Parts: sequence; C-alpha cells; structure tokens
Amino acid sequence: MQQAKFSRIGFVLSAAGAAVGLGNIWKFPYITGLYGGGAFVMVYLVTILFIGVSLLLAEMLMGKRGGSDVVSNFEKDAPSHKWAWAKAGYLFVIGLIIMTFYSVVIGWIFYYLYLAITGLPTTLDQAQDIFNHLYHQSPWIQIIAHLVSVLIVGAILVRGIKGGIEKFNLVLMPLLILILVGLMLYAMQFESFSKALSFLFMPDFSKLSAEAIIRAVGHSFFTLSIGIGSIMVYAAALPKESNLFSSALWVAFLDTFIALLAGIVIFSFLFQFGGEPAKGPGLVFMSLPIIFAKLGTVGTVVALLFFLGMAFAGLTSAISLVEPTVMYLESRWGWRKSKAVFWSSFFYFAFGILMILSVTDTTQSYLMIGKKTLFDAVEFAVDSFLMPLGGILIAIFVGYAMKKEDVRAILSKDMGDTLFAVWYFSIRYIAPLAVLFLAYNALFV
Repeated sequence: MQQAKFSRIGFVLSAAGAAVGLGNIWKFPYITGLYGGGAFVMVYLVTILFIGVSLLLAEMLMGKRGGSDVVSNFEKDAPSHKWAWAKAGYLFVIGLIIMTFYSVVIGWIFYYLYLAITGLPTTLDQAQDIFNHLYHQSPWIQIIAHLVSVLIVGAILVRGIKGGIEKFNLVLMPLLILILVGLMLYAMQFESFSKALSFLFMPDFSKLSAEAIIRAVGHSFFTLSIGIGSIMVYAAALPKESNLFSSALWVAFLDTFIALLAGIVIFSFLFQFGGEPAKGPGLVFMSLPIIFAKLGTVGTVVALLFFLGMAFAGLTSAISLVEPTVMYLESRWGWRKSKAVFWSSFFYFAFGILMILSVTDTTQSYLMIGKKTLFDAVEFAVDSFLMPLGGILIAIFVGYAMKKEDVRAILSKDMGDTLFAVWYFSIRYIAPLAVLFLAYNALFV
C-alpha cells in the first residue's frame, strides 16, 4: 500500500502541530513564572537550538530514510542485533500512554470553553472551587469531555495523512497563531505589556537556580515531542527531495514562537490585573479565568479565543500521539485504517477513564501507585523515564548504529560539512548526556 505524502508546508505545520501542545500554552508560561522569567527563557532557547533541534533532526532522518512505521524504521538500519533494535522501535506506544491523560486534560479545556460562555469565576475561591469540583467530584463531566476529544481525534486520523492530518493542521495551526497574535495585539493596549516583555526577555541571572536550569533544559526537550515516534512517522510521509534541516528549524521556530506568544499574552493579562506569575499549574485554569471575567463582555470573547487556542494546540498534538500506533497496526498487522483508529482510540479512552477515577474522591484510594494517583504516576513516568528513554535511543541509534556515510548522504547536502560535523558531534555526545542528566535529576534528585 503506497503511503500518501505530505506537502512541504503540510509537513512543517503538522510536525509543528505535533510539537505545539498544551505544554506551550499551559506549561511553558507557568514554569517560566515559577522560575523567574528571562533567565529561564534564555536557557530554554539555547537548549532548543543546540539539543532540541539535534534530536528533532535525528528523528526526522530516521523517518524519511525508513519511510514506514517506527519499528520498521529501526529495523531498516540496524547493523546487528536487529531484534533488539526492533524492540526499541516499540517506543511508539509512549504516545498512546500519554493520551490516556492528555485527552482528559483536553476535556478540561472543552469544559472551560463552556464556562467562558455560561459564566467565568470572579474570585479566586470560586475559581478554585470550580476546578477542584471538576477534578475531584465530577467524573461524568470529565468522561464525556474526554470522549469528545477521542471522537474528534479519531475522525481526523481515519481520513489519513492528506485528507485528515495535513488538512486539519493547515487550518488549525494558522488559526492558533492568528488567535495568539490577536490576543497579543489586544494586550498591547495594557500598560503591563512592556512589563511582560521585560519579564520574559530581560534575564535576571540572580533568579537562575540549578533547579531552574534543569527545568528549562527539560522543557526545551519535551516541548518538541521528541522520542515518541510522532515526528518519525510524519517524516516517513515526506516527499523524497525535502530539506530536513530547514524543516527541523521551521518546526522548532514555530513551536518556540507560539510558546513565547502565549507567554507574552498571559503575563500581560496577569500583570495588568495584579496576578502572580508564580502560580504554578493553576495559572490557566484558576488565575486567568478571573482576569477574563473582570473584562466583562470583552473578557468573554477573549476567554473563548484563549481556550479555543488551547483546544487547537491540544488536538494537533493529540493526533500526532496516536498516529504512530495507527501506522504500526496498518503496516505490520495489515489492519484497515478505520480498525486501527478504533482500537487505538478505545485503548486510551478506556485507560483515560481510569485516570479520571484515580483523581475522583470516591474512587481515588483504589487507583493509587504508592503515594501517587494513577494519573500522576503515569504522567511522572512519561516525563521522567519514557520520553528520555525514547530520546536517548534515537540519539544512540542515529549516532552509533546507523552508518555515518548514510547519514551524511542525506543531510550534508542541506547542512554543509561544517554544520553536519557539529550536529553529528551533538547527536553522539551532547544530546544523549543531556537527556540522561535530565532523567537522573527527575528520578533521583
């Protein structure tokens, strides 16, 4: 079966959609707030450039050269111990594991879109009560919202690369950028706009702790969705003569640009209305709704646009998390796409219900792993172990298992010999050590 191919712009926007997720609009602003702003952002940007792009390019290379599902791509270039490398290819299941809780969070965003229409909280107590009630006492609302997310993602995936994934991203990624740019233009009228720019882009190195550096490096790696096979299977559908290096740079640029846009918008609103930047994960679901409510009718429109942008970011990323499993079931098991999409969706929908029940007051005690809820334990395992493992495997495979001549033949014509030498050194030594360092700190420090 001949696989449909992306157009170049379709690939860049789809790969950017894979990278741009809730981490850009939710996690990046709140961890930037927690760790003091500009100095954190500077470490984040430097790491994106020198480590993130290296790993992103390595995963694209494997996809373009292999042209198939993740396991087959590992098998294609394994010089020996093919069985062991094929097993490494099963890292694609990480995406489906992520979806067991990621789809639930997308459901929360749908709920907040509903709140934007029906009435936002006007005090911190109200905001906390609404979120805590949703999180701990409303399993059916979460399950229904989770199901909506599953159905939307499945409907897009079943239409394939050209008719579904590319078409969806060609519409939603520009819309997401337009929404954020529009919100930024609105925020420019605030006196706080210049303060937000200073907070994000004027580094105060006195606030740069060792923990802040670790979090900045970690987020710069994870924000690009490296190590879970998403970028690899998208690159497998690239046209033959595509420039991987420029594509990787464009994907990293769009991912970073959207994160910074979201940060400018969020901190402009926070500073204008006396919000605290270091509010942590509750920044988006507690602090911002109160601020939007203070703006009256305009706030309702702003809130709708903001949460719609979050929904777009979540859905484009969610599609890329499921597609590696769908491609594997199609190419290796011979399943029809509709069957592969159905069973992949059923898996993460069913386990997503367990995630929801693990944070529901009446059922939480039955779904604990040690002192963590199932939701928290799975999220921790993905961030601290599974994604770093995927990143290290890709770096080692491209840097050591693949023949250097084969790698050079694909990349040097686009990068030149000097840049290729720098990148190759990074993928063999710097990137694996950086990811190993992150995993060690997350697990043991």
